[in-house]
Amino acid sequence: MRGDYYWIAVPDRWNGTLVVHAHGGPRTGAPQPDDPLDDLNRFAMTVREGYAWAGSTYRRGGYGVRMAAEDTDTLRQLFWDSFGRPRRTLLHGQSWGGNVAAKAAELYARDAEGKVVWDGVVLTSGVLAGGTRAYGFRADLRAVYQYVCHNHPAPDEPQYPLWQGLPEGSRMTRADLAERVRTCTGVGLPEAQRTPVQKRNLADILAVTGVEEDELVAHLAWGTFLFRDMVQRRLDGLNPFSNIDRVYAGSHDDAALNAGVQRFAADPMGVARLAYDADLSGLIVAPTLTIHGKADPTAFVGNEAVYRDQVAAAGRSELLVQTFTDERSHSALHAPEYVALFQAMSAWLDEGRKPTAASVAALCETAKARYGQACAFDVDFKP
Repeated sequence: MRGDYYWIAVPDRWNGTLVVHAHGGPRTGAPQPDDPLDDLNRFAMTVREGYAWAGSTYRRGGYGVRMAAEDTDTLRQLFWDSFGRPRRTLLHGQSWGGNVAAKAAELYARDAEGKVVWDGVVLTSGVLAGGTRAYGFRADLRAVYQYVCHNHPAPDEPQYPLWQGLPEGSRMTRADLAERVRTCTGVGLPEAQRTPVQKRNLADILAVTGVEEDELVAHLAWGTFLFRDMVQRRLDGLNPFSNIDRVYAGSHDDAALNAGVQRFAADPMGVARLAYDADLSGLIVAPTLTIHGKADPTAFVGNEAVYRDQVAAAGRSELLVQTFTDERSHSALHAPEYVALFQAMSAWLDEGRKPTAASVAALCETAKARYGQACAFDVDFKP
């Protein structure tokens, strides 16, 4: 079933459980009708295993966790209205959609009559540190990159506070940004074609920020185009980021870096507005199961530690189980690992068997023959 901006798939042998998917990003372009098809293809194993699946775009591109959470709950209601209430309804969030799903689980856990809406929550590679803690490293990256490269903005362009992402009226594209990164660091060129200065510039940026080479352009793009959307459209131009007290280390001359880097202080109202939109309370009321690659280069595994501590502070740790794999991947882990998550959640809800990292890993071992992919769980890891 396809709508203007959503896709619903119900298998012939439906097990009675619906998976409502909150997609990642944020996608800064205008929503396209076929966007949910990419998400369905990525998580097609859910339908293959007998789950119904529903996914949508959000009402507009760009940042807005509460907006996306409301749209996700609206999709759930659309399915219920069209097909009847399923036996179980699971909420699934991937990447930034993990933040969206965790927020939706807090805001829409029960309906106006107190009845449960989301039976369980599955969060994969989630940005679970919330808005005020998940994006500061990209503000640091903008500051360090600009100190090293001096080309974003270039000296002959209008200068602006880097936390704005871009100034009003800018027509920069991602390709333009990639070219500037290539000029300064050689990223995109074979290593043999990079100059000594480019190699030193790249080494300094990566060492100080912890960003990996093949993710440098992507993280700078989020710190450019997403920051513009977040600050200008969500925060009324207020700054939610600060590097006033940051001590940068790892470059060939840290003293010069710390003396010369652009500094900026967060506006308290900017922080408050971002926290209201995107931070998480930890007050979960539905069983929640997560998975994260230990070497995730996009949403760092430390997001899980922040979320674990928030849930513990709220006194809800008994409802949270976290699992980790040895993968260096973000957008797609191994298919049988996802299968194991949803099977473990179903058993938790239907039979009261709270999963452990070891029990999820065992389910993966059973499922891997069907998908021809390995299981990479590290059952002893804790961030």
